[in-house]
Amino acid sequence: MDTERPVRFGFVCVQNAGRSQMSAAFAERERERRGLDDLEILTGGTHPAESVHEEVIEAMAELDIDLSDREPREVSTEELDSCDVVATMGCSTLELDADVDVRDWDLEDPHGRSVDEVREIRDEIEERVTALFDERFAEVEPEQ
Repeated sequence: MDTERPVRFGFVCVQNAGRSQMSAAFAERERERRGLDDLEILTGGTHPAESVHEEVIEAMAELDIDLSDREPREVSTEELDSCDVVATMGCSTLELDADVDVRDWDLEDPHGRSVDEVREIRDEIEERVTALFDERFAEVEPEQ
């Protein structure tokens, strides 16, 4: 029986309509840049919104990342327990298995903020996602 499984990153916030969506999109970009085909990325919320926040879609579009077709989804504790790393956005009281590396990024909620404010949040998320990849995959060089 093969016990190896892909590395799995989870990004979660309450509504799954802003911070966790941006985090997942940056993680998908990093996965592609670094050629990490076996990395799985999960995003979700504990109480998902109807749609991704417009100001988030706008700020991400500035970086040529299209979130307009994304839909917030509910995520279960079981799904998150299957992750190696779960980044929460400062709004979670999740209690996950001890094997899961839970990181609380304590980020401002972009909902209802100006695009300038969302850009600051977006840029911080991008830095944190890149740092996570650098830490976990230090031996894998990004593709140029």
